[in-house]
Amino acid sequence: MRQSIVDWIEALPLPDPLLVVLLAMVPIIELRGAIPVAQEIFSMSRLSAFGWSVLGNAIPVPIILWLLPPFTRFAEDHIKWLHRFLERLKSSTERRHSRRFERLRDLALITFVAIPLPITGAWSGSLAAVVFNIEKKRAMPLIFLGIVIAGLVVTLFWEALGLALE
Repeated sequence: MRQSIVDWIEALPLPDPLLVVLLAMVPIIELRGAIPVAQEIFSMSRLSAFGWSVLGNAIPVPIILWLLPPFTRFAEDHIKWLHRFLERLKSSTERRHSRRFERLRDLALITFVAIPLPITGAWSGSLAAVVFNIEKKRAMPLIFLGIVIAGLVVTLFWEALGLALE
């Protein structure tokens, strides 16, 4: 199964860096999946894998920050069930996390993005910035710093794992 996935990825008619950027843009996979793929499948150096993955992971951030609020307002008028779902999700998130988030605001956002685990990362951090009404100009650099830290963590972890398996 693993080899068939590798064969499929290698057969795609796109340059390797573009494939890494696109993979890093995918929610949940983000750079924690793109860095290992870049190094193992495409034989990229640590620096190239890190750079292309960070770039790809950062691309969705401004799109989410700028387009999610207008989309939510559009859904309020045109897609009632989606608007109800988004509002429930937002109020639930605010209720459960607002006290902790208010205390640590910037550090909380950076840490949330920087921890390379499922359901954390640039996508989730961007959504959190929208939910907690963090100014876009403030959220962008905080999320980007979290992405860079996550990239370093994944790169170092991948390097340590490779050394341990040798």
